[in-house]
Amino acid sequence: MFNLVIFGPPGAGKGTQSAKIIDNYKLAHISTGDMFRMHISQNTALGQKVKQILADGLLVPDSITIEMLEEEVQRNPDATGFIFDGFPRTVPQAEALDTFLESKNEKIDLVLQLDVTESEIKNRIAERKKVSGRADDDEDKLIKRIDEYFTKTIHVLPYYQSQGKVVKINGIGEVEAIFGMICAAIDEAKS
Repeated sequence: MFNLVIFGPPGAGKGTQSAKIIDNYKLAHISTGDMFRMHISQNTALGQKVKQILADGLLVPDSITIEMLEEEVQRNPDATGFIFDGFPRTVPQAEALDTFLESKNEKIDLVLQLDVTESEIKNRIAERKKVSGRADDDEDKLIKRIDEYFTKTIHVLPYYQSQGKVVKINGIGEVEAIFGMICAAIDEAKS
């Protein structure tokens, strides 16, 4: 099994590149954002909680996120590996993910860090907002999300760097060129 984390600020291209990775490597995709949106659209009790938290521009608490993630992994018993998109966002989440994977005799094999400037992120989100209508793309919420990334989420990188698992990818440029760099990193990690 091959497990990877795709890492980067909001608007870095995680969703776009994840779709290409999934097609190419046949990994099961676990996106906390997609899980949250699904629960919200189905108006589950969890979805109602998550909706308010996200509407306030905050991160969903670790306990809720981890429970949903473990449930999603259990739903894919035949997967050849997973791509974790939007998770982990904190060191405790990274530790919980490692503990959970170890209980299944698995581990994170690679962490891809999509490196994108803040000005590029704002431009991309402004464009995405025109077509997506996502509530979390509103400017004030976006600023909170970017701030959360650079004050909290960024601290997950040293956790994985100390394990020698992080490969930094320039996330600015043509989608296919970025994907080529990602494939090279994945192929090297798998060999």
